[in-house]
Amino acid sequence: MKNEATGLKRIFTAYEFSIKGLKTCYQSEAAFRQEVWLATVLIPLAIVLGKTKVEQVVLIAAVFLVLIVEMLNSAVESVVDRVGDEYHVLSGAAKDMGSAAVWLSLILLIITWLIILI
Repeated sequence: MKNEATGLKRIFTAYEFSIKGLKTCYQSEAAFRQEVWLATVLIPLAIVLGKTKVEQVVLIAAVFLVLIVEMLNSAVESVVDRVGDEYHVLSGAAKDMGSAAVWLSLILLIITWLIILI
């Protein structure tokens, strides 16, 4: 699965892999779908409610951070599930830490929006 392409072809190939990853995550992860729909509401709101360009960027960045962390969590879960169905303490810990990372990114989103908008 290594990308052997070079130059511009490598950039286009990486783009195709990225789109495939986004589609796969959207199709297979309910939490990611919910967060994408939340982003479709929050990003326009950030543009309208942010008083400065910096505020707008910070509000939007907090939304994207949640999506990024959710995708990484989903990737960890996929790898853990591929390894085996039997329970292992380290597998459980990896999934729990990924979930905690998503939770922390959501807390950061809420705090950021509250601080900027209040």
